[in-house]
Amino acid sequence: MLADAIEIYRSPSRKACEERAFVLMAVGIPHEVSQSETGFALWVEPAQLEQARTHLLHYQQESRRAPAPAAAAPPLYPHAWVGSALYVAVLLAVALAVSAGWGRLDAFEAGELQAGLVRHGQWWRAWTALTLHLDAEHIAANLLAGAWFGYLAGRLLGPGTAWALVVLGAGAANGIEALLAPAGHRAVGASTAVFTALGLMAAYSWRVRRALPLRAAQRYGPLFAGVILLGWLGTSGEHTDVMAHLLGFLVGGLLGAVIAVPALQRWWRRWPQWPGAVVALGVLVLAWSCA
Repeated sequence: MLADAIEIYRSPSRKACEERAFVLMAVGIPHEVSQSETGFALWVEPAQLEQARTHLLHYQQESRRAPAPAAAAPPLYPHAWVGSALYVAVLLAVALAVSAGWGRLDAFEAGELQAGLVRHGQWWRAWTALTLHLDAEHIAANLLAGAWFGYLAGRLLGPGTAWALVVLGAGAANGIEALLAPAGHRAVGASTAVFTALGLMAAYSWRVRRALPLRAAQRYGPLFAGVILLGWLGTSGEHTDVMAHLLGFLVGGLLGAVIAVPALQRWWRRWPQWPGAVVALGVLVLAWSCA
């Protein structure tokens, strides 16, 4: 018990009294907390009274300060389905043209990814290969997954921006694979673009959430979910091109992390979405023109 203790604070709340007792304990001022029928009281010795009042006054002033406003989550874009619809239309149009014999009959020979030929300057194969598929099952899987991941990325970044990054990133991933794979390596399919979209939205969501008052699990959740989906969807199947899927995810993740930088966000969010759509479609048209 303190000798000749003086009451310095009283409250009906135990928590309020204990918080102030913790402040006094932190600065080494002896104190006591007592309970009565009217609530809880905090006591100090007369010699420590003025010092204790000063510390509790500072605590009260700090507590009254309004917390800094949390950064608001960026808005979601409407009409993201338009980008996914164009993605589906492009893949189906190329499949129909190849199966019906429109244009070149050797479309696969001219457009598939051949590592050796890409290394010898035929860069367009990194993009034309994205639009070619072996059979109905192959194209159906990429249509469903790509349309869904592209829709989610379009909601975050806008459909034009998202698909421009997906197309550019997927072609870059195919180009990197061509540099790393044996010269005879061949590949076709939009799955590289599918995992580029997955990596793009996973990394972008993670970077944006870093500025929000969220728990660590919520901030890093998009990255964990993206990696889990990559392992689940990107490694199964007999003829799965695991390297292409991994590179697509990594390139998309890099693009998503970079474009989420606040200074860059303020810049690209001022632009309309149609230039991105022109870039995405223009790259594919240019690639097939070169082929």
